Amino acid sequence: MASKPEPQQVPGSKPPQIDNVDPKYHTDLEQSDAVAANGLLEALGYEPELTRNRSTLQVAFMSFVLASIPYGLSTTFIYPLVGGGPVNIIWGWLAVSIIILCVAASLGEITSVYPTAGGVYYQTFMLSSPSNRRILAWICGWSYVVGNIMITLAVNFGSTQFLIACVNVFETSHGVGIFQAESYHTFLIFLGVTILCNAISALANEWLPYLDTFAIFWTLAGVLAIIVCTLVIAKGGRNSGEYVFTNFEPQSGWPVGWSFCVGLLQAAYTTSSTGMVISMCEEVQEPSKQVPKAIVGTVILNTLAGLVFLIPIVFVLPNTKALIDLPSGQPMPSIMKSAIGNSAGTFVLLLPLAVLAILCGIGCTTAVSRSVFAFARDGGIPYSNKWRKVHKTLGIPLNAMMLGMAVEIALGLIYFGSSTAFGAFSGVGVITLTVSYACPIAVSFFGGRQQIKNGQFDLGNLGVFCNVVALAWSILAVPLFCMPSSIPVTAETVNYAPVVFVGFILLAMGWYWVWGLKKYTGPPTADDADIDSRVYAA
Repeated sequence: MASKPEPQQVPGSKPPQIDNVDPKYHTDLEQSDAVAANGLLEALGYEPELTRNRSTLQVAFMSFVLASIPYGLSTTFIYPLVGGGPVNIIWGWLAVSIIILCVAASLGEITSVYPTAGGVYYQTFMLSSPSNRRILAWICGWSYVVGNIMITLAVNFGSTQFLIACVNVFETSHGVGIFQAESYHTFLIFLGVTILCNAISALANEWLPYLDTFAIFWTLAGVLAIIVCTLVIAKGGRNSGEYVFTNFEPQSGWPVGWSFCVGLLQAAYTTSSTGMVISMCEEVQEPSKQVPKAIVGTVILNTLAGLVFLIPIVFVLPNTKALIDLPSGQPMPSIMKSAIGNSAGTFVLLLPLAVLAILCGIGCTTAVSRSVFAFARDGGIPYSNKWRKVHKTLGIPLNAMMLGMAVEIALGLIYFGSSTAFGAFSGVGVITLTVSYACPIAVSFFGGRQQIKNGQFDLGNLGVFCNVVALAWSILAVPLFCMPSSIPVTAETVNYAPVVFVGFILLAMGWYWVWGLKKYTGPPTADDADIDSRVYAA
């Protein structure tokens, strides 16, 4: 039986309305989109190895889950409290969200031209001049992979601390939780969370889009319950609108302006996942259209969701000094308990955030495996031939996922030396992802944005403005998140982010001089006569 012809449309007109269409017709269209996307991928020099099983909405949902707004804002709530209190919480979130919207728009323009799992790394290579493209792509690739791993580590470690704090809303006496976790308890729970996220991501790949869809409705229900219950019950009283929107009380020890900036780590950490979803381009049906829309649309949705969540919380915010002094470093459970007035009710209200924490960890784990796979595919990681393999049965880069998990677990050992390890993990994640996002944006901007004109998401002069804002943010973010959140600094409160960051830089540059300088060729280009002859492994 002959296939049905696609309806013709006059340019500028609305598409024709078709009633009683055979469902098989839509299936054929989806398959056609996937074939076209795979053809583009082959034209870019790669063999399609992953299954395209995500629609526009599903990739947008994954992008939303990667940020997991209420969870991400909850686990990092300590930073704006120290930085400046209510003003830092509300206006800091709005300011950073607007900046990240510019970053998202800039990345969306470029992704519409180069939609591969290599993401910003691949884009940097293609946008750079032949004389320096190898070293720039190398820097961007390592930053992107490290950023994915570190943000995932921060998510899983933050989930661990948050779960412990949730349990401790039940107290043996005032201020003393029922579970006084030692360092090894914390590490073992972190280990369990990490293994769980990897197991679900590996074994349920075909169900992940549906899990992301579930997360959207779960988040909506959870946030609605939190807002209504905290504002209606408000056992600890309610703050005035003037307090919520104008009170600024820095407690970091830094000068006022710098203290506010340091408090932006909450917003920067929560929005740092903006470009991670680009790694899923080879599992999306129409990546040139779908992924840019998902990146930008999700930032707008996240901005609104963040305000809806944060403003009611600040209205019931108890004494900030007491929250800052909490040993757990997780003030949200205490804020909830102050508002609800009893342990059982607080615990139930925190459950949606705890579940969302695991869902966020699963999404981040998936993104890690794709970013490692893509960089290894071009020989950027030692023993790349192992990490670039796709498991035939599971249909995922399982070895790349296991490498990411091993690195996360090894770095988790830092917690035994410092209770502020989470700050180092999240700080390095923000720094490295910011650097990786800046690379293709900078190369495109200073190259006159010529390639953008070939894409389907060219924003013209607005895109130029977004590029400038994104690059200015990058210049600020790197030194900012290398600083300790408060002074004076002690052995327990020192920020290990610069140490971990420099360690990765030395590893990346060392491997480049040992191997990459002579053998690393970068992603395939139109000049490559034989893709199969490329070097993939050390």
